[in-house]
Amino acid sequence: MGLYRRRIVRYILGILAFIAVVQILTTLHFSTLNNGERSTSRKATRRTEEPPTIIQDSSVKAPAIFDLRKSKATDFVLEILKQYKDFDCLLKHKDIKSALSRVKTPECRKVIQKTGCLLENYRLYFSNIRRTCPVSKWVSGYPRGVTDSVASGPPVRVVFMLTVHGRALRQVKRLLKSIYHSNHYYYFHVDQRSDYLYRELVELAASLPNAAVTPWRMATIWGGSSLLQMLLRALDDLIQKEEWKWDFFINLSGSDYPIKTNSHLTEFLTAHRHDNFLKSHGREPDRFIHKQGLDRTFVECDEHMWRIGDRVLPRNIEVDGGSDWIGLNRKFAEYIVKSEDNLITGLKRIYAFALLPAESFFHTVLRNGPQCETFVKTNLRVTNWKRKLGCRCQYKHVVDWCGCSPNDFKPEDIPRLQ
Repeated sequence: MGLYRRRIVRYILGILAFIAVVQILTTLHFSTLNNGERSTSRKATRRTEEPPTIIQDSSVKAPAIFDLRKSKATDFVLEILKQYKDFDCLLKHKDIKSALSRVKTPECRKVIQKTGCLLENYRLYFSNIRRTCPVSKWVSGYPRGVTDSVASGPPVRVVFMLTVHGRALRQVKRLLKSIYHSNHYYYFHVDQRSDYLYRELVELAASLPNAAVTPWRMATIWGGSSLLQMLLRALDDLIQKEEWKWDFFINLSGSDYPIKTNSHLTEFLTAHRHDNFLKSHGREPDRFIHKQGLDRTFVECDEHMWRIGDRVLPRNIEVDGGSDWIGLNRKFAEYIVKSEDNLITGLKRIYAFALLPAESFFHTVLRNGPQCETFVKTNLRVTNWKRKLGCRCQYKHVVDWCGCSPNDFKPEDIPRLQ
């Protein structure tokens, strides 16, 4: 019995010894692992002391960089905005708030915001524009009417600027045939969206020694600043064309048609070779300014004229305007294109952000510039104005304003053309 008990005790002690050995081995194993982790941790700490790689959290938006050319703003407006660094401002005017709530593209939104900030901080316009007309603005008689004159000197040569769009090729050809003369010149601007008409007129101009199509094209809109920039760029082209010896610039649309002969026009302009022909609004400048929206700031982008706020026009100049169909002599055209005087640079800035700028820019420059005495208040056109029919806000989809357009002539209007 004693032997049996001793065997049991040995068996129990053996089990306990086995358990103790297992515990010791397990402790040693995990201790080694922990030491390895601490060593790895120390190595990792040393590595993180080097300059870290920054990963942008997708929830944090980086400052947006826009290609403002995609906004379809004019090059001149983009050049102005480029002169100023971006800055934040509080845009308070209801007009710009409305514009920003309706704009579709981020590029156009950026153009509106930056223009609005410059306007809000009185940095958009030049404050001191000087009148250089030698005649006091209080002297009556300017602009004057047409006076009788006798043609003298060589016959003038006219460059006709035809601004056309759509697909009415036959109508454009009919107009060209009616005004064509080998002594005159013909320069076409075809809207950027009218590819068929552009191809046809490029081919037509290539067949004539005194015709050309602008090597550039713009997508102009009714009332837009793009219309004025298109005319100014075309004038620049024509002045640089040294082989074209023209004396007068006359712009036409595809729906114009002459009611006098080519020889009659040439004789008349030869007798008035020093004059400039623009249709003036009349004698109520304040009413004209308000009606035309010239006391508001507009900016064109996304093929829309956005109204963004009010402005005060310079008090020391006379604002004039009327029709954007004009007849300019070369001397005045060169002054507009080449001069960098205070009047020209200031007015170009004002009218870059104006509604219907081509209906007022040339008039205001001529009225206040050194050639003010050459202002004749007719644009050599007959226009069919019927206000109730032409003033229906039909351009609200492209401009934040209500405007008017002339009407077509009908058989009952023929007596007016005779």
